[in-house]
Amino acid sequence: MRLIKIIKWAGTILISCAVISLLIGYFAYQQLITELPDINVLRNVQYTQPLNIYSQDGLLIEQFGEKIRTPTTIAETPKTLTNAFIAAEDGSFHSHYGVDFKGLSRAIVQLILTGKKKQGGSTITMQVARNFLLSNKKTYTRKIKEIILSFQIEQEFTKDEILELYLNKIYLGQRAYGIAAAAEIYYNRPLAELTLAELSMIAGLPKAPSSYNPISNPSRALLRRNYVLKRMLDLEHINQQDYDTASQAPITASSYTTQRELYAPYIAEMVRNEIINLYGEETAYSTGLKVYTTIKSNLQNTAVNALRNNLHSYSERYSYQTNKAQKLTLKASNKIGDTIPATVLEINKKQLTVQTQEETVTLYWKDSPWSTKYDPHSKKKQTISSFLDIIKLQDTIRLRKVDGQWRLAQIPQAESAFVALDPKNGAILALSGGYAYFNNKYNRAIQAKRQPGSGFKPIIYTTALEHGYTAASMINDAPIVDTSDSKKESEWRPENYSHKFYGPTSIRTALQKSRNLISVRLLRSVGIPATTETALRFGFTEKQLPQKLSLALGSGYASPLQMARMYAVFANGGFLIDPFFIERIESSTGDILFQAEPLTACINCTAKSAPQIITPQINFLMNTLLRDVVQRGTATKAKTLQRTDLAGKTGTTNDQKDAWFNGFTPHIVGIAWVGRDNSQSLGRFETGGKAALPLWIDFMRYALKDKAEEELVMPEGISKILIDTEEGLLAREESPSSTWEYFRNKFIPTQYIPLKAPAPEITDDTIDGEKAVPEALF
Repeated sequence: MRLIKIIKWAGTILISCAVISLLIGYFAYQQLITELPDINVLRNVQYTQPLNIYSQDGLLIEQFGEKIRTPTTIAETPKTLTNAFIAAEDGSFHSHYGVDFKGLSRAIVQLILTGKKKQGGSTITMQVARNFLLSNKKTYTRKIKEIILSFQIEQEFTKDEILELYLNKIYLGQRAYGIAAAAEIYYNRPLAELTLAELSMIAGLPKAPSSYNPISNPSRALLRRNYVLKRMLDLEHINQQDYDTASQAPITASSYTTQRELYAPYIAEMVRNEIINLYGEETAYSTGLKVYTTIKSNLQNTAVNALRNNLHSYSERYSYQTNKAQKLTLKASNKIGDTIPATVLEINKKQLTVQTQEETVTLYWKDSPWSTKYDPHSKKKQTISSFLDIIKLQDTIRLRKVDGQWRLAQIPQAESAFVALDPKNGAILALSGGYAYFNNKYNRAIQAKRQPGSGFKPIIYTTALEHGYTAASMINDAPIVDTSDSKKESEWRPENYSHKFYGPTSIRTALQKSRNLISVRLLRSVGIPATTETALRFGFTEKQLPQKLSLALGSGYASPLQMARMYAVFANGGFLIDPFFIERIESSTGDILFQAEPLTACINCTAKSAPQIITPQINFLMNTLLRDVVQRGTATKAKTLQRTDLAGKTGTTNDQKDAWFNGFTPHIVGIAWVGRDNSQSLGRFETGGKAALPLWIDFMRYALKDKAEEELVMPEGISKILIDTEEGLLAREESPSSTWEYFRNKFIPTQYIPLKAPAPEITDDTIDGEKAVPEALF
């Protein structure tokens, strides 16, 4: 009887506990349900993707962002790869409903035996729930939530949809998120081109991306790969022959960065800053924005090569620098510009043998471009006659390829910038801000504040023409003494580059020959305020324009990009365009978020027109003057291009600290600058025509090869008149001292050159052209 009562009491207690447990479990479940995220967010997943920057023709310039990911669909994923992941991570994936109770039971038993929470028993579905919807913090509550969410996910999503979410989300080491990124980073190939061994290697990574990384831990990675292959064999995803072949394959993985298809790092940085300004850092780096720039890949490559070759040519005109840097490990990362490091293995007077990262190379002294060396410590220059005068055994030197052959090189000590843009709308077509971005990230194309020198003179001449001067106006090229600046103790005495004076000179000849004194006289005549107003119209700011006569010689400052904007006015008919470098911005799914709509240089057109800042007549006259600079002036080297539509202006500053060539055709504007970052002199005679013009020519040779020449069309209001070049007045007939000149109609000269008295007739009573005086009169 007592036993029966005990059993009844025990039963009642057990039932009560069970009921209470069920109630507690029910209320706990209800509470957890309210805390669970909505699984429907998985239908519109926004994967963290990097910012991708492309050229106008779709070549990848750069990626920015910590996570490298290229989402792919399950239809694009090789079946072998999905089988490999299932074999490695969740063998019963296709048969369970979100939870593998056997695996979960093993994890629970392990917890009871060891007292430690370890990752385990998680299906692919549970990993999707955790990676997308929950935190990574290991708690009992999170595990319960995983289980509940997994059941919900399995009810709402197909197995393929779950796999696609998983394969695009998982971290696979080396900053690779998702299978497509892993294929590119480890094998530099798309998924469809990977072998069974390579796919299995990727499938083995999720368990421990660092421990099983084939780059940093190849031995453990090999064991993990073969484990995955054995699981695939056991699950009959592959046959024995497949297993044998793949398990014996060597590791072929390497560390590849994202394959950049076009070198344009200065533009990439410009784009990155602009996108951050527009969208903020988080959106910029994580939403997979695709930015298509205005850069044309063929012109960009041409600009980079022309800039580097020109700097090397400049460097080779001077002495070999004998100061040695520390010895470098021969790594690809030590490539700077066109140069690579190499270690000297053997050396004699006539040749030396060096070891690069990839090959052994022999150099010959007869191919060396240097004949002198310079020691910066002793500050002495010496003649050299062999490699032994400048190089020692085991030195680390630099090489570069010229016409397919290696030759001795140095990193140029000068720097350079180049900008090319479309004058019709301002699209930047090519830009390089220096010799080597990863050696020096300073973008001289947009950040440099350099004196434009004579490149500013077209502003002076434009102002003069607008104030009634003509191309035939005669100005006296004579000494000038300026005492207007009271802050200076000495007088300012500007000079021509030649240090000579040429007397009365036409404006056309003065610009051709870049006569400084005439520019100063013109500025003094039209006035600094009027010239400043013109410069402001061309896009300059007041702080760039010193209010003194030295402005005539370009004593202000500008960047190469700003000079490109200035010269685009002359190239496009007189319109001020705004340079831009982003053509459009797309979302990760291809939706267009931004499309550039630049103001264009046109009259009576459907597009919005840029402001016209000079008249067609003034623009025509300036074009004739600037074309003459190429045909007859300081830029005649450009005649090698054999075109008549080239125009521009050289620029050289005091002591040759800056060398410019600002040139254009109606198709394209190109600005070349060469100088030193520390503003030291480039060297004697390193003018714009010598140091910068060759860069411009090399670029334009390619840029214009398929472009037809454009004749300069004379607008209404312009007449072509025969004038005397010595007087600037109307000529009475064609002669060696006459030429045809263009005038605005209201400024055509009205005065003819004076008639010269006819030569007296020589007779017997004429002596040396004078009438003989009879002796009787004396």
